[in-house]
Amino acid sequence: MRNRFDRELDTLNNELIEMGSMIEEAIGYAVEALVSKDVPLAQKAIDYDAEIDEKERVIERHCLRLLLQQQPVATDLRQISTALKMITDMERIGDHATDISEIVIRLAPQEYIKKLEHLPKMAQAAVHMVNQSIDAYVKRDLDLARAVIAYDDVVDNLFNEIKEELIQLIRQNAENGEQCIDFLMIAKYFERIGDHAVNIAEWVIFSITGQHKDQRIM
Repeated sequence: MRNRFDRELDTLNNELIEMGSMIEEAIGYAVEALVSKDVPLAQKAIDYDAEIDEKERVIERHCLRLLLQQQPVATDLRQISTALKMITDMERIGDHATDISEIVIRLAPQEYIKKLEHLPKMAQAAVHMVNQSIDAYVKRDLDLARAVIAYDDVVDNLFNEIKEELIQLIRQNAENGEQCIDFLMIAKYFERIGDHAVNIAEWVIFSITGQHKDQRIM
């Protein structure tokens, strides 16, 4: 019975890795579309969201089946409940890739008011956090989960740099305002992606220690 349960947990881990790859790919499409003004690629990221949503439902059903059929012990229960929490954040990350892509489609016909430098860096940092947070879950790596939480400062600092730069552009020319707001929204979505990765990492810590944000749950 235990061997079967362990195989089911391995399958669950593989499904989470697949979902992680999907959201990383969606973010990648959105960023590439932003840089190259590629409307079909932005639409591809939007269309991909339905597959991400379906993967969330598959993992959710798998988790519930394990809870109902296998009667897991405390450690296993934490791992499964963590997976349920993680997929909520992962699905929201997919939504943000869609949000970014929708803005990209609106911006595509326009000439950009500035060269894109910090936004791709922020995207890369956010994707790194997502990748590492899921990796921490699969490897049950407490140090890696804590490193993800600390790395959020990198994303936050890039957001502040972008915000200040856009404010200066608006001060220089009010006609820059509309596009600056669009770029600021894109940066905000990347910041939220980083926040979701932090949430995942915090639940990974819970799955290992039984503590969530310094509060023991189980």
